Amino acid sequence: QDVMDIEVKPKPSRPHWYERHVQPCVAELLGTALFIFIGCLSVVEDSGGTGRLQPALAHGLALGVAVAVLGDI
Repeated sequence: QDVMDIEVKPKPSRPHWYERHVQPCVAELLGTALFIFIGCLSVVEDSGGTGRLQPALAHGLALGVAVAVLGDI
C-alpha cells in the first residue's frame, strides 16, 4: 500500500520556440550592436595620443556596466 502512495511530478514543459531560438539571437544582436556602437564612438574623437587604449577602456567600461546592470538576470 505504501508503494502506491508515491506522488508523480509532471514533467516541466519545454520552452516555446521563441524562447529557444529567437530570444537568444535578438540578445546576441543587441549585445553586438552595443559593443560596435561603443567602439565606434570611442574613436570618433581620437586625440591622437591614446592609440589603442581609448577603445579598450571604452569596451571594458561598457562590459562592466552591462554586467553590473544585467548581472541579476
